[in-house]
Amino acid sequence: MSPKPRATDVKARLVEAAIRLLDESGPEALQARKLAAEVGVSTMAVYTHFGGMAALVDEVARAGFVRLSEWLAQVGESDDPVADIFSLARTYRQAVAEQPQLFAVTFGQSAPGGKRATLSDVTTAEGREAAQEGLEAFAPIVRATERAIEAGRFRPADEYQAAAQLWSALHGFVTLEASGHFGPAEQGIDHILLPLGITMAVGLGDTVDRARRSAEAAKAAWRARTGNTGQGGND
Repeated sequence: MSPKPRATDVKARLVEAAIRLLDESGPEALQARKLAAEVGVSTMAVYTHFGGMAALVDEVARAGFVRLSEWLAQVGESDDPVADIFSLARTYRQAVAEQPQLFAVTFGQSAPGGKRATLSDVTTAEGREAAQEGLEAFAPIVRATERAIEAGRFRPADEYQAAAQLWSALHGFVTLEASGHFGPAEQGIDHILLPLGITMAVGLGDTVDRARRSAEAAKAAWRARTGNTGQGGND
């Protein structure tokens, strides 16, 4: 007889099953009955391990933030913090593009079964104490912003609030692009995202020329990292 799975294993499998259902069929598929069938447990297991669907949605959101953190950790740091911000923006965009349903739940844009993820204000000390995985995903953008301030590229400011401005612009682009407003990816990245990043950098204190050079450096770094030497948004 196979050993009985540990409670932590069942809980993790339910979260992974929830993410699969989201990817395959959207938020309407996130139901206790379907989750139980995916994992091979009773429907009661969902309530035993989470207490209800609201807590499960929160766990899915946390998993999304963890995945985003893993994506952004691939970028690393160069000697140009503004170029790093551009690189983080492209990586963020790719992560969300690959799992749009998961990240719609993660960022509270989707409410499976009427349950929306509980989010925290990462621009305040109190909110950061509760943010956990969300703050970890936000940290690379904050760190690059802080470095840009220290290097004199951005004017002195609260790094969390300045990073939140960048995040707002980036996520707005990603959301609109996913809805099809900017056409092909090449068009959206080259004609909207990169100029938007330059505009934001200048607004935070950079010069146009330096911001443009950083955007080009980030584009070259993206090509080197992905092994794509072509032109356009996917290069």
